[in-house]
Amino acid sequence: MTPALLPSLAWFARVARQGSFTRAADELGVTRAAVSQNLKALERQLGVRLLHRTTRDMSLTEAGQQLLDTLVPALEKIERAVQRLGDVDGAPSGLLRINTSRLAARALLAPHLAEFHQRYPAVKVELVMADSLSNIIADGCDVGIRLGHSLSEHVVAVPITPPLSMAVVASPTYLDRRGTPKTVEDLIGHDCINYRFAGSGALREWDFNEPGSAGRHFTQAVAGSFTSNDDESMVTAAVQGLGLIQIVDIAVRPQLADGSLVRVMREWTHELAAFYLYSPSREHRPAKVQALHDFLIEKRAGITPA
Repeated sequence: MTPALLPSLAWFARVARQGSFTRAADELGVTRAAVSQNLKALERQLGVRLLHRTTRDMSLTEAGQQLLDTLVPALEKIERAVQRLGDVDGAPSGLLRINTSRLAARALLAPHLAEFHQRYPAVKVELVMADSLSNIIADGCDVGIRLGHSLSEHVVAVPITPPLSMAVVASPTYLDRRGTPKTVEDLIGHDCINYRFAGSGALREWDFNEPGSAGRHFTQAVAGSFTSNDDESMVTAAVQGLGLIQIVDIAVRPQLADGSLVRVMREWTHELAAFYLYSPSREHRPAKVQALHDFLIEKRAGITPA
């Protein structure tokens, strides 16, 4: 293979990963037309169509998917090799892409971004928000942050919070107006703020454990006048008195501390695993990943159990 093909193959992989000529062009710092012309030239050289194109969309052909499946691990090996060269002096540097849920980003990363940048000024951070579990290798990310129960046994993971729980909370004004629920049955008479999954469109049922040391776990559908697929807007609605919400406790600790939200139904609490920082392998961990690992472990000590 001629070395002249390598840049075009890397551009093709970027377009395929992004699913968009425009987004790939933005990342590469070139025009959309340049990317399109480069990919057309690659197809002519290979003698095969790699992409289906329309005015609004693009998708991989069968040949394009086969090529991408081969290119991704090869390009990642090259990237790791280059990264190791950059890490010879031990100083964390380069782009650190973190795949995370919005909730984890707001609760665990956003409060400390300035401190992390001050400590590691040569590291550039990019947050990739995905509320469903993603393949961080396929998405071109270095690490991910997810609740422990959702992780594969094949990843390397370390807890960055204490064990968490699903908290049912509401504003004092709402509870004064509507009363405080004591049991799951009491929720029938209350406004409950719903979360709708963006992918499936289904409403999330609330998680509970029956009171007692051996209480079984079960889920309960709830109803109310407000629904969202964003936990931050749900918290805002709850603070404004629109109803009860059930959410991971770490997401509402500031509101519980300042009294704008009150926790109820504690004896029905469903316990969760911690949030974990995970990566595909411990082997050849870049300095930038090790820096984030150590930083979040340090911050974990400041998070008190609920």
